[in-house]
Amino acid sequence: MKEVFELREEIEDLQGRLKLIGDSLDPARLREEIKDLSRQSQEADFWDDSQKASKIMADLSQKQDDLKDYEELEQGLLDSTDYLDLVELSDGSELETLEVVEANLRALQKLAKKMKLKTQLNGEYDRNNAYLSINAGAGGLEATDWADMLFRMYTRYAEKSGFKVEIKDINNEEAGGIKSVTMHITGPFAYGYLRGEKGVHRLVRISPFDSQSRRHTSFASVDVFPELDENIEVDIDPSDLRIDTYRASGAGGQHVNKTDSAVRITHIPTGVVATSQAERSQIQNKQTAMNLLLSKLIQIKEEEQREKIEDIQGKYSQIAWGSQIRSYVFQPYTMVKDHRTGYEVGNIDAVMDGDIQGFIDAYLSTK
Repeated sequence: MKEVFELREEIEDLQGRLKLIGDSLDPARLREEIKDLSRQSQEADFWDDSQKASKIMADLSQKQDDLKDYEELEQGLLDSTDYLDLVELSDGSELETLEVVEANLRALQKLAKKMKLKTQLNGEYDRNNAYLSINAGAGGLEATDWADMLFRMYTRYAEKSGFKVEIKDINNEEAGGIKSVTMHITGPFAYGYLRGEKGVHRLVRISPFDSQSRRHTSFASVDVFPELDENIEVDIDPSDLRIDTYRASGAGGQHVNKTDSAVRITHIPTGVVATSQAERSQIQNKQTAMNLLLSKLIQIKEEEQREKIEDIQGKYSQIAWGSQIRSYVFQPYTMVKDHRTGYEVGNIDAVMDGDIQGFIDAYLSTK
């Protein structure tokens, strides 16, 4: 058990972090915004525009959660300080109280870490939903199996984080695995948390598909795009678009194999492609594909650098050695290492089951 002076040092450290969080969060402004959104939600015609109303309610809920966390951290530090004052007045004999303070501070440390992370999610689109695409690199079945493993990893991460996942497009490999998949991940800060996953991911293992049990290296690329608000306008000449329809090949029952409901939209000037086959109608798939296309094009517009178009597309010049952001090693030892931050863990099974928050936190802390 820690001594009183050690616990006071922890409180002092947390108070410093609370101040930094407060400077970024601005609780006074947050309270005013909550009042304004609450007022809007009580207007008689509020739900006439259900889509707008839903966005306002989601924004209100997020701001209320942020304020609640801040006030909980603030009050927790005050309570812990009062408890320590009582201990010192009793000549330090209140051991049970010290244990309570130590446990409270552990919880407050976690809360402060979560809040600091949120303050780093201050990009224009960080609060948005996200589209996450995975593309297998060269390497046949080994590569498509790796893409499938990443697909499961991100699905599990999203589920554990309280996000909702919808498959918008999937291109299966007949022999096994997937060639490509696009997921729609919805929830507060989905894009902010996942944007750092963009890049090439490398797998090293003894291939289960190799009869001689040799070690193989495989690659897959991951792209992440923010879902854009419908009010954002991108000037696109309809003549710059090529729209193709084809028979869907992914999950969805007999329907997807009987109609040309899948849609592929190509923006001819840039070569950016967006596809959707998960919806039941061609009209719905066209809208989904157009939304994804706009998300990609707005990033190009934001970056204002034509040479980055290939990266935005997800068509990496080389989904291969030397371009990876992270390596996943199954043999001869187990390790997952992010080459940008140096963060690494040895429990690869946990990572493949969606435990990647440590990598995300490490990446965001460098920004």
